[in-house]
Amino acid sequence: MTEQYIKNLNVPAGKVDVVIDTDTFNEIDDQFAISYLLASSDKLNLKALYAAPFFNSHSESPKDGMEKSYDEILRLLELTGRQEFIPVTYKGSEDYLPDENTPVVSDAARNLIERAMTYSPEAPLYVIAIGAITNVASALLLNPEIAERLVIVWLGGHGREYHNNKEFNLIQDVAAARVLFKSGAPVVQLPCKGVVSEFSVSVAEMERYLLGKNALCDFLVKRVKDEVASYAEGLVVSRVLWDVTTVAWLLNDNDRFMLTRLASLPVPEYDGLCAYDHSRLIQYVYHINRDQLVTDLFMKLTAGKCFD
Repeated sequence: MTEQYIKNLNVPAGKVDVVIDTDTFNEIDDQFAISYLLASSDKLNLKALYAAPFFNSHSESPKDGMEKSYDEILRLLELTGRQEFIPVTYKGSEDYLPDENTPVVSDAARNLIERAMTYSPEAPLYVIAIGAITNVASALLLNPEIAERLVIVWLGGHGREYHNNKEFNLIQDVAAARVLFKSGAPVVQLPCKGVVSEFSVSVAEMERYLLGKNALCDFLVKRVKDEVASYAEGLVVSRVLWDVTTVAWLLNDNDRFMLTRLASLPVPEYDGLCAYDHSRLIQYVYHINRDQLVTDLFMKLTAGKCFD
């Protein structure tokens, strides 16, 4: 590992270019993450958005999930008046990797390669990945040279103390996760259960601080309430806004939103467990400063900064 590799595992100083790879229709947190990204343009220069595949009760297949995510990205860009990003929104993989050597070619993977080749290890492109890592892994397989030109900030897997590694983003495409971690690219991992699960926000808090502030806030609250009503009508519940934390890592000056440490590189196994390569390092997030991050998120959303 080079000195530059280790440097790229740290929160960047100054303004940086980013792309986001998102299964936006899968849950309700991707919409918050994209909005937070748009509202953080003082530091994060958004260059492209990629729709990622997913398959659950909200889709009929990975392809259908990707298509619905693409449409949801466009819906969000229209709502925020940020139509300038529509031409740089790309459809991703229609299926998961068949194995660890075969990419799934898509507009998203091709665009990521094209963009990445204009960057360097000293000034990398940051990839915010908040779904199955299929698009990014496909790009890495198609052109391994891009690995040193990227920093990949991925919400995937569970905390190292958790009893298994069967997290949704990872378990959908284990082959892609293995490609990612073996690629040589600098990776920042935000694990779900046991770490990012700390970032829970109640419906009552959203109603209190977001509802009625602007059209985007109303849209986001309605998305949450509709989702909660589908499985917990009448109960007092909260939602983890998982994906917001990936954007927050790039804004994490002086550890204000989360704590991290260098850790051995994970090698996800197909049985839901995980091995480790102690000869290589990633940046591992192990704690979320929940109140500080909620405050920053809500302030930016209610100030309408994502409409700028």
